[in-house]
Amino acid sequence: MRALLSEAPGGPETLVLRELPDPEPGPGQLLVRVRAASINYPDVLIIEDKYQFRPPRPFAPGGEIAGIVEKAGEGVAGWSEGDRLIAMIGHGGLADKVLVDAARALPLPAERSFEDGSALILTYATSIHALLDRGRLKAGQTLLVLGAAGGVGLAAVELGKAFGARVVAAVSSDEKAAAATEAGADAAIVYPRGPFDKDGSKALARLFKDAVGPEGADVVYDPVGGDYAEPALRAIAWGGRYLVVGFPAGIPRLPLNLTLLKSCDVCGVFWGAFAARDPRANAAHIETLFRLWREGKIAPKVSRTWTLEQGGDAIAHMASRQAIGKLVVTMD
Repeated sequence: MRALLSEAPGGPETLVLRELPDPEPGPGQLLVRVRAASINYPDVLIIEDKYQFRPPRPFAPGGEIAGIVEKAGEGVAGWSEGDRLIAMIGHGGLADKVLVDAARALPLPAERSFEDGSALILTYATSIHALLDRGRLKAGQTLLVLGAAGGVGLAAVELGKAFGARVVAAVSSDEKAAAATEAGADAAIVYPRGPFDKDGSKALARLFKDAVGPEGADVVYDPVGGDYAEPALRAIAWGGRYLVVGFPAGIPRLPLNLTLLKSCDVCGVFWGAFAARDPRANAAHIETLFRLWREGKIAPKVSRTWTLEQGGDAIAHMASRQAIGKLVVTMD
């Protein structure tokens, strides 16, 4: 089998394609032939040793896959050779075959493609946990989504609309604004590229305030961070919830006096830890996501695909912050 490996810390250009022996499933495991693996921002960080988890090297990045069961290990029930599945595996997905804990696998509906299946869980599960558990989003409230054309951003736009919110999408280009609008955003604004000086920060805050309206945003969904965070916080409503999702633009330093003046909450969103600590609640969210998928209210937007040999290019494209929707590596 082939695997695209990180053998030393570095950028996507350091990944190397190797031939490895096929793994053997242990108790409770499935041997899965990977058909598609989606690329997420943690893949950018994990190969540089900048992520929360540092797997022993060599390892393949790729934490979200769809594929076909080739073999089941001892004690596995409910899965057979040829079954289609999707799974979150943390890393290892940029390979022809991978071992998956059977308890963490989900059936992939027959009418769905492997590309779409690989692009579903991380972004939508993160966003549903963020909006419902941390943001307490209600129908009729206003949701401001930063980075609204990326994977988690588009998921937040679609879910916000599915839950009855007014959604304002904030993006960095007209092309991204069109993507957010197509996903259902009620309004889309294009913000300038940071960093910002004091006047630039004030102008961005005014742009956000004008877009969300005089009452402010009940929930701010921020997967961007950096100099965009404080202006977004200034546009929050009284009693609003500011959701800290990610930091591709850098880790911000928020002036905490704003939280006092707005009586608002700053809420961290760590879906992986939530899923591990409360698997029942996470399973209920996953069930809701599959229902919304069947109803056509959410649908992963796969904007580009690469081959396994080009997997480093896919990660580089994610790192460039130019991606719209989801990026997927296919093994065929």
